[in-house]
Amino acid sequence: MQKTSQDAGKSGSRVSGDSSTIQDTSKTLASNTPSQAIDTNLVDQYKIGVDDVVQVSVWRNPELSVTVPVRPDGKISVPLIGDVQAGGRTPSQVAADVQKLLEHYVRDPRVAIILTQLKSHEFLSRIRVTGAIKNPTSIPYRQGMTVLDVVLAAGGVNEFAAPDKSRIYRKHNGKTKSMKVRLGDILNKGKLDTNYDLEPGDVITVPERLF
Repeated sequence: MQKTSQDAGKSGSRVSGDSSTIQDTSKTLASNTPSQAIDTNLVDQYKIGVDDVVQVSVWRNPELSVTVPVRPDGKISVPLIGDVQAGGRTPSQVAADVQKLLEHYVRDPRVAIILTQLKSHEFLSRIRVTGAIKNPTSIPYRQGMTVLDVVLAAGGVNEFAAPDKSRIYRKHNGKTKSMKVRLGDILNKGKLDTNYDLEPGDVITVPERLF
């Protein structure tokens, strides 16, 4: 198949989720998640999920630009190239794949992937606090949230708690790591050295004391 002709004078640089795309995406995300504080760094790290809706934009090729949902198999359909894996990948990773596949049909394609609707659970990651807590709960992550914020939102520890043996469990690169939290020092002494900033998906556990 012949490659589509392009303007010979355009820049050779390519767009695959650059900073301007991320900024535009952040505004789009904010309009679809009114209760969430959007961090552009999180947008760049966001893993696309099933039922999210993405806009595939191919510069100077409007016939190839589409807005499509992510199917249950994690794929999206793009004109000319067919199915592309989107689920579990970042917008810039998907843009790079689409761009590479389009090179067989379009001369020097420039591709941007923009999230227009967030319907999967992955972006709205929650913080969970369990164990000897008055109201064990799961709450939406907010930028800047700390251990103390979450524990207070859960009503504090109960009378059976061993707060200085609390831990945070966090998944990173497929592995789970834990960090000790001296919750008693935070609550009763104002010592904040273990009042860590939290990340989406963190789990705080407060064990019961041994009698």
